[in-house]
Amino acid sequence: MIRAYTFLMRPTARQEQALGEMLRDHCSLYNGALQERRDAYRHASKTTVRYGQQSAQLKEIRAFDPERQGRWSFSSQQATLRRLDKAFAAFFRRIKAGDKPGCPRFRGIGRFDTVDFPRDGDGCRWDSTAHDPVTRVRLQGVGHVKVHQHRPVVGRVKTISVKREGRRWYVILTADQEQPEPLPATGSVVGIDLGIANFLAGSNGEFVPNPRHGRKAAAKLEAAQQALSRCKRGSKRRRKTVEKVATLHRRVRCQRLDHAHKTALGLVREHDLIAHEDLKIRNMGKAPEPKPDPDQPGGFLPNGAAAKAGLNRAISDAGWGVFLAILNAKAECAGREVMAVDPRNTSRRCPECGHTAKENRPTQETFHCVSCGHSAHADTVGALNVLRAGLARREAQPA
Repeated sequence: MIRAYTFLMRPTARQEQALGEMLRDHCSLYNGALQERRDAYRHASKTTVRYGQQSAQLKEIRAFDPERQGRWSFSSQQATLRRLDKAFAAFFRRIKAGDKPGCPRFRGIGRFDTVDFPRDGDGCRWDSTAHDPVTRVRLQGVGHVKVHQHRPVVGRVKTISVKREGRRWYVILTADQEQPEPLPATGSVVGIDLGIANFLAGSNGEFVPNPRHGRKAAAKLEAAQQALSRCKRGSKRRRKTVEKVATLHRRVRCQRLDHAHKTALGLVREHDLIAHEDLKIRNMGKAPEPKPDPDQPGGFLPNGAAAKAGLNRAISDAGWGVFLAILNAKAECAGREVMAVDPRNTSRRCPECGHTAKENRPTQETFHCVSCGHSAHADTVGALNVLRAGLARREAQPA
């Protein structure tokens, strides 16, 4: 199995300058390749330039500009061109599917933050076994950079990436390791219902409160963004304010990840089967369609966009997608089973008699069956129905 590790780098002032130049030159390569593709499509009878053609030109580009392009790893430059090729592949796929195309755009140096090295030992080297107690990573054109390795890397390192976040630099490793020993069975199964008032409700009656990290930091973030809008572009004050805004966003993201990791770890340790709703989170976060007013040309009817915007912010702040991805990864390592079930009518179906009706849920938190009179918390009822659907799906699967 493949596992990723992220470590903080501690470069010297000269190494930090070299890392910035590496990002700048790879960004220039990306934009140049994008310009070539656009020109070929517009002026050469809609000709499509492929990755193989652009990769074959790298040798000439490096010889023509040895100061900016020739000093970096050939493989990392190929990875940058491959990234552009994937962007165009996704662009054409969206066109065929009828979605919003979103053509690949030119990247400013502030929006190009990652350089990939496809193989350890080719332009980069992860060195954690040397006699020096300090872990280092060697990067072509930069040197041996110190790394704060807070946990051991298990397995063989396959790829290495260098990423910039604000003024911090990180190295991201992917390691190929053997499947770990599964955790001992507990005999417990649980269904979870993700929500806004509570982050999740379990079929066993337990609740995990929603920390709302983004909402708590909204006031500070709003003040920092307003200060940023008043700064003159290119000024030293603007650069400091940009770093402050980035620091606030990074803090919220780290808090959200920490909460997701701890919650998922608790579920994986306690239960053998975890069933959850198969939510289409991207569709849930979309803005409502405008409603033209038939009586007033050019006018629109109220469509609840303001209320929906608040709900969309709450969904994004909860981070359901990140949590489910972490839960699946931890369950795979621990030998647990995670089951996604159809979410339709899970909060409207009575767990006692099976009666399904909209009237069974008079309020957001209350469930009261109009057929048998069963009453419970609506989220707990939804989690129970999710668990039953998960168990039924597991039994229906072929052995």
